[in-house]
Amino acid sequence: MGYDTASFSSPAIAPNDTKALSMIPMDATRRTRELCAMAPIIPVIVIHDLAHARPLAEALVAGGLPVLEVTLRTPAALDAIAEMAKVQGGHVGAGTLITAEDVRAARAAGARFGVSPGATDMLLDACEAEDLPTLPGAATASEAMALLERGYDMLKFFPAEASGGAAALKALGAPLPQISFCPTGGVSFENARDYLSLPNVICAGGSWVAPQKLMEQGRWDRIEELARAAAAL
Repeated sequence: MGYDTASFSSPAIAPNDTKALSMIPMDATRRTRELCAMAPIIPVIVIHDLAHARPLAEALVAGGLPVLEVTLRTPAALDAIAEMAKVQGGHVGAGTLITAEDVRAARAAGARFGVSPGATDMLLDACEAEDLPTLPGAATASEAMALLERGYDMLKFFPAEASGGAAALKALGAPLPQISFCPTGGVSFENARDYLSLPNVICAGGSWVAPQKLMEQGRWDRIEELARAAAAL
């Protein structure tokens, strides 16, 4: 559904232009699209105890979900990203990016991609400068169009259920077929297929595959089972 990036040519950049070292949006969105295509579900993870990070990542990757989003909502989040980045076969990113400092800290911790609930020029500038592929959030046609204008055609639809769910995302696909989405926010095992059946959805983000209770109990086998069920959607 996205643009063929080969049909675009990048503007000439002077040798001393610092933007030469920065990722351009079309490259960023291509790399994010590749990650989104790896599995139907991206686990949205909240880590409170650093000891849970590595075994959780191992269970999710073993269950067929290699792309992991660790939200920057707890003090342990950045250290958890660093631990999860050591797991073979995993691709760990940072969620809830809000500020430029979030981007720099996530990159330093080893995040391979970023996810944001929305998008601002400051945040996108920081992601591009740090060479961090980003899944920026949009909930309306105007927000999606603004991101497309900048070069992003792989977006996060957030908050998915509160913004009208699969029906709203289907409606956005009619006038904006060149944009693909990863819906997040209220997505569950029960409704995930409603989203994944849409032609403008590549994957969905969900937290049900990594519940806090199972992490506290050390039930990594059960989490792997949840991951396998999600990977089969």
